[in-house]
Parts: sequence; structure tokens; C-alpha cells
Amino acid sequence: MPKWSVEAENLTRKFGDFVAVNGISFRVKEGQIFGFLGPNGAGKSTTIRMLTGILPPTSGSGKVNGFDMLTERRSIKKAIGYMSQRFSLYEDLTVRENLEFFAGIYDARDVDWAIRVCRLEEVLDALCSSLAAGLRQRTALACAVVHRPRIVFLDEPTAGVDPGSRRSFWELIYTLAQQSVTVFVSTHYMDEAEHCDWLALIDAGAIVASGSPTGLRAEYFTERMLELDAQPVPQWMEALERAPEFNEVAMHGNRLHLVAADSEAAKRRIETIAKESKLPVTSIREITPSLEDVFVSVMTRRRVG
Repeated sequence: MPKWSVEAENLTRKFGDFVAVNGISFRVKEGQIFGFLGPNGAGKSTTIRMLTGILPPTSGSGKVNGFDMLTERRSIKKAIGYMSQRFSLYEDLTVRENLEFFAGIYDARDVDWAIRVCRLEEVLDALCSSLAAGLRQRTALACAVVHRPRIVFLDEPTAGVDPGSRRSFWELIYTLAQQSVTVFVSTHYMDEAEHCDWLALIDAGAIVASGSPTGLRAEYFTERMLELDAQPVPQWMEALERAPEFNEVAMHGNRLHLVAADSEAAKRRIETIAKESKLPVTSIREITPSLEDVFVSVMTRRRVG
């Protein structure tokens, strides 16, 4: 039987009349990279704050690292690593001094492990105020895991950093997972979700789908997806949205992603529109849906239903 690092049952959090998290339930396997995926304001941070013992739930229950969320919040805080969206480093201290400070809080003695995992050897003597955004994120992660927790919560850890730094940060997450650390990471970047072992999609405080990236595609996206490279995009969107062959039409950069039950019928319709409206087509191809496509499809069906 799998061991569960996190168990949540009907977790709810209200702020006055506003329901930020609405009766969600899920479990996270030990050693798993668990992605909490959803738009800003969906309830991701509120959920993490409950799981980490910072915020008590209005109702519901759960366990983190075996500790009860309702009665053992102090034990949870000691047992986990937590990197919030606004993790504060001491600007007038060096990277090493920040690490030693946080190590002292946790009574941790092996700061070298965190330095190696987060690849900070070359900037140990640099003031944190002088660090680029990517290095600040790596330093913040090192401070969050300096006591070698078995579970680490990362709340939007790559927000505000460039794509290269985001890729580098995910390499660090993989390194932690390879050492049997459970990583619970929230993000609104759909491409990052591809790196997770398991995902929970959250919207308006409710989990609307969950599964592995492959499983989510298989379960929630049974239709065909086409990518259309054609100009002008606004006129194509207007024409395609009226066509019965297409269930969804969405912009992706300067191209369109089209969802249809029958790809051949969809292609014929595109060719007909191009001929009748004299709208040029550069290319049409069938593609594998991204997790962003899956998420949009789940959200569309939920709101229509």
C-alpha cells in the first residue's frame, strides 16, 4: 500500500461569506511531485497555508507527514519545508549567512547539503540584495529545505522569473524528488504541470479534475485537436466559431487550436471556409493536446454544464 505524505478530507476555508476553498479532498503519495494547478485566485495558496499549519481550516480534516492538521499544526511546521510566494531573504546578509540563519531556526547542522542541491557554491558570499531573480529563488529554496524535510511545499515558486530560470528551478525539484522528498508545488504555468507525477486542477476553490498528465489527457480530452496557422486570426476565429464541426476554438499565440470530434470533417470545413471567404491558410495539423488545452476543455465543460 502507498504511504501518504498528505491527506486532505473535505477541506474548506471561508473568509466571511467568501468561500476560498470548498470541500476539497485529495492525497499525495510519498516521494511524489504533486502539482496543484489553477489560475490565480483559485484557492491554491489558501490550501497550502492550511496544509502547512499557518491557517486553520473552517471545516474538514487532514494529515501532513502523519500529523493532524487540526491538533498538531506546530509539529507540521517543524516537519516540512515551505517556500511561499513572498519568501523573505535578509537582503543585507550573504547567501551563506541566510542559510546559516534558517539552519539555526530548525537546529539543522548540514547546510552543505542544501548548498549542493540548489547549486549555490559560486554565490555563497554574495549579498542577497545583489542576486538576480533566478538565484534568489534558488537561495529561497535552499533556506526552505536546509533542515532536509521529507515534504516541501512550494507556492508558485517560479512566479516572476524568466523561462531559463524556471527550467533551472525545476531541475532542482527533480533533484529533491530523486532523494525521496515529496514535493507539493502550486503553479498557474501549464507547461510546468507536465513535470509533475500527479495533478489536481483547482478552480474557484474546487478540485475539478485530478490524475497524471497522461491520464488527464485520456480522460478529459477524447476529441481531436488541430492547430491552424492562418491569417487574419480574428476573422478565422469568427468563421470557425460558427461552424458546427468545432466544439472549441482558442488562440495560442498567433495560431488557433481547434477541438473537433472528426478531424477529417474539420479539415474539410477549414478548406471550404478558406475557399469561400478567401482567407489564406499556411498549415493545418493534428496535435497532441497540451495540459493547457485539457484545462481549458475541463473549465469550458464545467461552466457550460
